[in-house]
Amino acid sequence: MVTTHNLGFPRIGANRELKFALERYWKNQSSRDELKKVGAQLRERHWKDQARLDFAPVGDFAFYDQVLDMSFTLGNLPGRVRDFHGDPLDKYFRVARGRSAQDADAHSACCGGVAAGEMTKWFDTNYHYIVPEFDAATHFSLDASRLVEQLAEARALGVEVKPVIIGPVTYLWLGKSKDDSDRLALLPRLLPAYAALLDYFTAQGVEWVQIDEPVLVTELDAAWRDALVTAYDALETRRVKLLLATYFGPLQENLELACSLPVDGLHIDASHARDEVAQVAARLPASSVLSVGVINGRNIWKTDLNAALQWLEPLHRALGDRLWIAPSCSLLHAPVDLDNEQKLDVEIRPWLAFALQKLDELTVLAGALNNGRASVSGALAANAAAIESRRVSPRVHNPSVKAAVASIDAALGMRASAYPQRAEKQAAILKLPAYPTTTIGSFPQTSEIRHARSRFRSGELDQAGYTAAMEREIARAVKEQEALGLDVLVHGEAERNDMVEYFGEQLDGYAFSQSGWVQSYGSRCVKPPILFGDISRPKAMTVEWTSYAQSQTSKPMKGMLTGPVTILNWSFVRDDQPRSVSCHQLALAIREEVLDLEKAGVRVIQIDEAALREGLPLRRSQWSEYLQWAVESFRITANGVRDETQIHTHMCYSEFNDIIASIADMDADVITIETSRSDMELLDAFDDFNYPNQIGPGVYDIHSPNIPAQEHIVNLMKKAAERIPPERLWVNPDCGLKTRAWEEVIPALRNMVAAAHTLRQAH
Repeated sequence: MVTTHNLGFPRIGANRELKFALERYWKNQSSRDELKKVGAQLRERHWKDQARLDFAPVGDFAFYDQVLDMSFTLGNLPGRVRDFHGDPLDKYFRVARGRSAQDADAHSACCGGVAAGEMTKWFDTNYHYIVPEFDAATHFSLDASRLVEQLAEARALGVEVKPVIIGPVTYLWLGKSKDDSDRLALLPRLLPAYAALLDYFTAQGVEWVQIDEPVLVTELDAAWRDALVTAYDALETRRVKLLLATYFGPLQENLELACSLPVDGLHIDASHARDEVAQVAARLPASSVLSVGVINGRNIWKTDLNAALQWLEPLHRALGDRLWIAPSCSLLHAPVDLDNEQKLDVEIRPWLAFALQKLDELTVLAGALNNGRASVSGALAANAAAIESRRVSPRVHNPSVKAAVASIDAALGMRASAYPQRAEKQAAILKLPAYPTTTIGSFPQTSEIRHARSRFRSGELDQAGYTAAMEREIARAVKEQEALGLDVLVHGEAERNDMVEYFGEQLDGYAFSQSGWVQSYGSRCVKPPILFGDISRPKAMTVEWTSYAQSQTSKPMKGMLTGPVTILNWSFVRDDQPRSVSCHQLALAIREEVLDLEKAGVRVIQIDEAALREGLPLRRSQWSEYLQWAVESFRITANGVRDETQIHTHMCYSEFNDIIASIADMDADVITIETSRSDMELLDAFDDFNYPNQIGPGVYDIHSPNIPAQEHIVNLMKKAAERIPPERLWVNPDCGLKTRAWEEVIPALRNMVAAAHTLRQAH
């Protein structure tokens, strides 16, 4: 009999219960016990939802981030929080966001200034994790209480579970050394903690443990490959069975290594590595389980179950009980339940599967494999009808869009003049001071904004009333920026629910969910639009709002757009054509918006490409192809404007050092990046690369409630000036401000502007 299991489940809840519980707790509107109660209720619900499987995961739930959870399990806390007052949850949130709940921090001034842990993207996803911190003195001290408690909770429900942990080599690979020491030198200290953890599970009567080593789908040098051998040789004496899980890509040159490690089973991502399934099956020891990730855990399209069975059935005949099936990766990256969607496009809805529906698909496949296709013939027929409906739908294909993409040539991506000539013309028009100040685009999404948007969508507020409400908020944002003395203003994006969804709603080829939320980090959730067909822009999307904002001030007003690569990477993307084709379609659509903004008199236009790096293939050997079409798409979008129009772009929470040449090839006049959490470490790229244009290194960590001091900002900018000529530096936050409150934003920006004045005096 084939075994079914899941690698992880969305933790936020179908109605974002975790998000709201966290934010109440952080605001001191609920107690620690109330927060923990919500967590327990969500875990119970999710285990019951997965009870149909042979194994459900335990340990995949986190109050903020699973990597941070692993750091606490291993006792690897940054020194700056290790000895502070409060229980482990207080320390946990201080690492995650710089502060815990208000009441937990109120009696200690130190806790208002703790630096939050650095955040970056989880492999090539839009999920952000808290980077583990190491130094030469790092030691590990196991605290298994979280896992043991959750295991007991699941067992009390009668659910068969397997604990899920991040493997030791991936954990070290995900982290960062704070003193340039060798992370792998810590492996001998780390392995005893893992051995002790596995002993805990044995003592609890656990049969299987899922140990995640997604590092195996990346290009590893000899030292990291040897570390995997060392780690699993050291853990070979365990008495619990290990399922080694890989995902997000094929194993390629690591296939032999993965198959040879002394574990009891191997999970591979068949949505990325279908061609490797037979090879792995042939190379695994005869006693080992092969787990096949047959359901794509990162997208929302129905699986073609009949096609999947065509290759699963022979595999099942060969392996028998040794075959396990699962989603390709944790379902963390999928919305929870399609059944919550009451307004989704009726033609497109049958094409989709959210997390719970993916588990349904898994059970249908298991039924067909275990009992024959006839036992699930109705489900298979319905699935086939949905797959065919999508394939033949005339809404998917637009011949005029395809013709426009086919006509793209190099001239579309070229500015009229080189940067030095453009910069001179822009300076003459904009007349900005040294160290000009700006923000990244959004301002706080207040309760008034959310209420107006909710009333508009429900029909209680008409278009005129909604426009008036948004214009009041835009006017407020402009007034506050003028009072602060910022140099280049933004309209604040009051009308935008999300930087991708807002544009998707106005582009043909997109569909939208009402409850399709996925976690980005902590309490931050996004609702990716569904890119199902060829993309076109029926009308202008931002011109009226930006023009209104410009009418409120004599200072330069930035037009704010999301770039094609980010819209692509932060959408649920169609899987029936290359991503490059979809990106070029988006580039042509956003290019039209750029040109309309310029015609309306907007002289500064920011085109955010926050997700450029996260779209990189996990293997460096495949980067050049991706970067070629990604950079080309940005240039098509941005470069139809006159020299006098200043183009900005923004990127956040990613390492840029290894793609800095491609970023320069984008040829934006100004780029703003996140550098505050990394203490300007991201600017190390400029030690060896002469970046030719202007840059704004973010100096205000907007993901933390902490307010940066003026002196701190000055010091950060002085570090930047050691690498970038001061005349090419801007001063700005590291990201948009929509998640912060005005009472946090105003003093932070006031300090930022004051810092810029200090820098100008010394310039």
